[in-house]
Amino acid sequence: MSKRRINFQVLIFIFSLLFALNCSFSITTQAESVFRIGMEAGYAPFNWTQDDDKNGAVAIEGTKNQYANGYDVQVAKMLAKKLNRKLVIVKTAWDGLVPALKARKIDAIIGGMTPTAERRQEVDFSSNSYYTSSLVIVVNSKGRYTDAKKLSDFQGAKITAQQGTFNYSFIKQIPGVKKQTAMRDFPQMRQAVESGIIDGYVAEQPEAMSAEYANHAFKMITFKEGEGFKTNPEDTAIAVGMRKGDSDLATVNAILTTWIKEKQNHLMKKMIKLQLIDKGNEKDTFFTQVLTIAKNSGPQFVRGAGMTLFIALVGTLVGLIIGLAIGVFRTKAKSSNKLIYILDQITTWLLSFYIEVFRGTPMIVQAMVIYYGTAKAFHLNLDRIFAALFIVSINTGAYMSEIVRGGIFAVDKGQFEAAQALGMTHSQTMMKIVLPQVIRNILPATGNEFVINIKDTSVLNVISVVELYFSGNTVATQNFQYFQTFTIIAVIYFVMTFTITRILRLLERKMDKRDRKLNCISSKF
Repeated sequence: MSKRRINFQVLIFIFSLLFALNCSFSITTQAESVFRIGMEAGYAPFNWTQDDDKNGAVAIEGTKNQYANGYDVQVAKMLAKKLNRKLVIVKTAWDGLVPALKARKIDAIIGGMTPTAERRQEVDFSSNSYYTSSLVIVVNSKGRYTDAKKLSDFQGAKITAQQGTFNYSFIKQIPGVKKQTAMRDFPQMRQAVESGIIDGYVAEQPEAMSAEYANHAFKMITFKEGEGFKTNPEDTAIAVGMRKGDSDLATVNAILTTWIKEKQNHLMKKMIKLQLIDKGNEKDTFFTQVLTIAKNSGPQFVRGAGMTLFIALVGTLVGLIIGLAIGVFRTKAKSSNKLIYILDQITTWLLSFYIEVFRGTPMIVQAMVIYYGTAKAFHLNLDRIFAALFIVSINTGAYMSEIVRGGIFAVDKGQFEAAQALGMTHSQTMMKIVLPQVIRNILPATGNEFVINIKDTSVLNVISVVELYFSGNTVATQNFQYFQTFTIIAVIYFVMTFTITRILRLLERKMDKRDRKLNCISSKF
């Protein structure tokens, strides 16, 4: 096989990859009849996730047997009906809501978001709020601040709030407070309070009522007039966020004009009562609670684990193929043809750039840039699952290319020289002599990448891929039993990684046994 043929095969591989990627793109122009709303679906009573469509819940896009409900959902249904558009709920992490809106993944944010000055620079908010609340502090019901009556009672307390919310800026009003680093979401803060890592977190009253109702470990601290947080009306107002210049904003404002405070309070009280959360039995042991959660939410865990394994397996295999292709290309001899030589050099620089970028940046950042960035910059809409597979594959490919290169260099040079003396081309040498040895040599490293990918798929929750961590977090927001739920998640992750590791070691032993037999046979001759 000629050297030009090798270059041609590499180009075919690259173009095939690009073609497959292009086929999975679709222009992000949504039908006018659809109203796509982004929310966490994990911020009860504003929004939460449940397993059925009871009490007016709406199916969550891209999931099976998962529905969103809550105050935000009911407001979204009202707006969609008035706009004569079909409501679609897109479950999105809090820090992905604004990027998703700007990238046209969603049409509006209805998720308990206040229109701060910083957000107004990126998003247009409705001039009329759809709910107004007050700020409280959630503490551990068995902690030292359960009898607090005013902000000064929290002197020396470790207090935090959700990252990217106005709540965090009000912590400084507490005299002598030990302000903690902002946390990503409410599940994380609730875990921190229950475990004693922090003493409390600042929240809006409905969320605090929900936490107190669902889990006996939490207590809501309210304040009398003049003894609590000093806020302006716009600080506690919650509005609908829409893209800059959206023509529907005026209509939304007109609709919300009729959404008076009496209606708001009536709906909020109704949603707090309708939360499908089983408080459980306080007398149950920790392990009994774990077993109950596993029994009631088993299908969600199974679906999440299946998606995690699917993404990790496909990502590792495609990454291995990418690594092998790059490894073969980067170890081939230099061409005497100047044009081919120049093309080889350009390709080598591009591949080096790709490897350095994807090895030097976190996968969670790559997910945000690829999923939301492509939609924002090129108005292209990647399917969420395809985006996950693509992200894990190219990330793994960057690491595998270096692993493969090391495996090729580990093969004795004498074998290359012997193959060349027999008249074999570089491609033939690689396919018949080198790569079989390389694959065996890099099998432990490949298995390690597989295990890493199983765990790293958890970062894909930032683009709302329903993998194991995402599913487990959803269950935790339903039952508020975080330690019990995440114990189940940890066990499932361990079982998956332990099983995969043992299978790979068994495969290694079989390959070693086969090699020993071949060496024994060859030694007889």
